[in-house]
Amino acid sequence: MADTPAPGTQTLARGLAVIRAVADGAHDLRTLVERTGLGRSTAHRLTQLLIIEGYLRGGRDGYTLGPTLIELGFQALHGNPLPVVARPVLEELSAQLHDTVHLAVRDGDSVLYLDKLPGTRGAEMRSRIGHRMPLTRTGVGMALLLDSEPEWRPRYQAEAPAQPDQVHAQDLNAFLTRMRAYAEAGVAKDLEDNEPGIRCVAVPIRDVTATITGAISISATRPYMPPARMQGLTTVMTKAAQRISVALGYREP
Repeated sequence: MADTPAPGTQTLARGLAVIRAVADGAHDLRTLVERTGLGRSTAHRLTQLLIIEGYLRGGRDGYTLGPTLIELGFQALHGNPLPVVARPVLEELSAQLHDTVHLAVRDGDSVLYLDKLPGTRGAEMRSRIGHRMPLTRTGVGMALLLDSEPEWRPRYQAEAPAQPDQVHAQDLNAFLTRMRAYAEAGVAKDLEDNEPGIRCVAVPIRDVTATITGAISISATRPYMPPARMQGLTTVMTKAAQRISVALGYREP
């Protein structure tokens, strides 16, 4: 593990490492040992305790996350007022527009999806509740960054895929130009940055301090997202985000 646990917390840190490894796809003891760096006997003891406490399941398919984590996850989700306040607005958008609606927040250096209402046009997107994505490669991520211009360059560089320097520089300049336009308009657009053929319009949500605290988006395949419709959706999504923001205590300057 990268950081040395504080004295007396080593066992807890190891248990959490096991849970994280299972969440990331380590479903057997050998893979757990490889991912965590723990000894085989230690990893086995920890998994057995976590199974007893409901944090993991053990079966023919190997280790999976357990019901206790589901329970705690729902409690954490509903302890945040944003998903509760936003849900009725998201449902209205979904019913009105028939496309996929997302609610997301920033968690560290990534986007964390808090809610998703799939569209009815047959396109399935890889996003899911609890999923993380790069900030500069998603519409909601760019919306979350609209007030953070000093971060645009280093965040894009950190998240950009490996490519020749000249191409990377051209892409960076194009990204910065887009972000300046998005910040001025208060709306961000995913132009197939995240998934080929998928476009979206995203708008930030602000809290009582006027700080961006989340973002919502509407996503669809290219045929359902021509430029004219994306432009029209900016008004719809802005009004929806304003409703959520006002419910969180935000007031227009």
